[in-house]
Amino acid sequence: MGVTTDPDTLFPWKATQFQAVNVLTNIYGTLTEFDKDLNVVPGLAESWKPSEDGKTLTLTLRKGVTFSDGSAFDSKDVKASLDKIMDEATAAVARASLSSVKSVEAPDANTVVLHLNTPDAALPANLATVNMAMLSSDDTEEKLNTTPNGTGPFTLKKRVASQSITLARNDKYWGSEKPKLDGVEFRVIPDESSIVSAMQSGNVQLAVFNDPLVAQTAEGGGTITVAKTPQLNYHALQLNATHGELKDLNVRLAIQCAVDRKQVLDTAALGEGEVTGPITSPVFKSDPQQRPCPTRDLAKAAEYLGKAGKAGGLTIKTMVSQGEYATSVNEAQNLKAQLAEAKINLDLEVLESGAFVDRWVAGDFDAAVALNGGRPDPDGMYGRYFTSKGNLNKVAGYSSPELDKLFAEGKATADQAKRKEIYAKVSAELENNAAWIWLFTGYTYTGTTSQVKGFVPMASGSLQYLRTTTLG
Repeated sequence: MGVTTDPDTLFPWKATQFQAVNVLTNIYGTLTEFDKDLNVVPGLAESWKPSEDGKTLTLTLRKGVTFSDGSAFDSKDVKASLDKIMDEATAAVARASLSSVKSVEAPDANTVVLHLNTPDAALPANLATVNMAMLSSDDTEEKLNTTPNGTGPFTLKKRVASQSITLARNDKYWGSEKPKLDGVEFRVIPDESSIVSAMQSGNVQLAVFNDPLVAQTAEGGGTITVAKTPQLNYHALQLNATHGELKDLNVRLAIQCAVDRKQVLDTAALGEGEVTGPITSPVFKSDPQQRPCPTRDLAKAAEYLGKAGKAGGLTIKTMVSQGEYATSVNEAQNLKAQLAEAKINLDLEVLESGAFVDRWVAGDFDAAVALNGGRPDPDGMYGRYFTSKGNLNKVAGYSSPELDKLFAEGKATADQAKRKEIYAKVSAELENNAAWIWLFTGYTYTGTTSQVKGFVPMASGSLQYLRTTTLG
């Protein structure tokens, strides 16, 4: 498999980079999983049941599951994992997804009871992310960063830094279908066009492209089949409202009104995608027409800058990742050109992927051109960012009492229609305050040679179906 970047970590609780998530999804197991249609299905928990008042969630674990080191998986590992994820000192990126959990009890080896402060309709979906991977209670972050030890379909066989990661089939995998491949080698080839060449020469059999132009080139060669999959992931100009000029709502609204999102999409991604609001999940999808300035309005942008006392213009330092996804620099350059017409100068700093992620996690930026992962449930997608106690709130740079209240309400009800209404209000609150500038959702393009069968691309971008893939 050809990939453009090397994972920046092998510790699943801290993985935010797409490549790290994709590799670790195949090594580690989670209590629940998503199927190809993004329904929540059993994982390491074969079933779960909420109490009548919604204040407890009882999970029944699979029996006979082992970690790749041969040790048994049981409720002790689940309790230790969840307790550590909830511990602020761990700095787990999914900590906020467990904010409703008061305590974790393991009454016997195959049962785990989550005691909740309030009912949490989002919890089963939130448990399905690799950031909630179940680890052995005996393992440490230091050990796992060199020697992963999971319950997933593959195990780590070999790593050559900045060159390749090779996984081997886990013959002890609990799933009814054992992986059919002997192994998967993720080969680091920084340029997507070079990956196409490697596929044409037979050195690579599978790759996921972000650049639609590369995907078109690949398919035009005749030896590669390309599947196009709409994504929950979204492109955004992230604004840190705790920094400098961006503290002023009027400045953020000026940026909001000065951007033609369709132009960014057309310029950077050949129009392959659609303009989006914050929530990209089909069930809860935001309406981008409901935002302030749904179409570009330079007069309104100038009015907002005037209100901010910045009629003469201003400069926003903006970081951009080069390498992790193909369209980032083109997006940044188009945004810079557009905003210059509104007297807003984006001072671009282009960083390699690892440096970008380090700065991003630390909240060490004024603005960032980013591709962020989407999720089927809006709470898992944004609760950790835009609530005052969210563990990624310093990345988001914005929260409010109203958002805290709305996210709490969204978790507390299981009624899908009510949840939809609540998250529409969340979307409005984010857009009306220009917390970030949401741009567009695009596609992933899965390129395969004729030998590859059984791989299923997902709207989440997950590579979990490598477990069903064969080479004919």
